[in-house]
Amino acid sequence: MLRYSLMRLGIFAGCFFALWGLVYVGALPRGLGDSNLLWVLVLSIVVSAPLSFVLLRKQRDALSAEIVEKVDRAKGRLDANRASEDAA
Repeated sequence: MLRYSLMRLGIFAGCFFALWGLVYVGALPRGLGDSNLLWVLVLSIVVSAPLSFVLLRKQRDALSAEIVEKVDRAKGRLDANRASEDAA
C-alpha cells in the first residue's frame, strides 16, 4: 500500500513540476492574480489522475489481490471461531 501511494505521489509531483515549468515559461496560461499555485495544483491533479490510472494498473491489481486474500483469511478465521463456539 505504501509503495503504491508513493508511486502515485511521485506521478503527481512529476506532473506538478512539469506543469509549473510550462506555466513559468509561458507555454500554459497563468492563474488570475495570486491563484497561480492553485491553478498548477488543480491542473496537476487533473493530469496525474488518468496517468496514475494507466501507469499503475499492475500495482493496483496486485494490491487489490493482496487485500482480497487478507479479507478471505479473516473470514476463514471468523468462520472457524463461529464453528468452535457452536460445538461448545
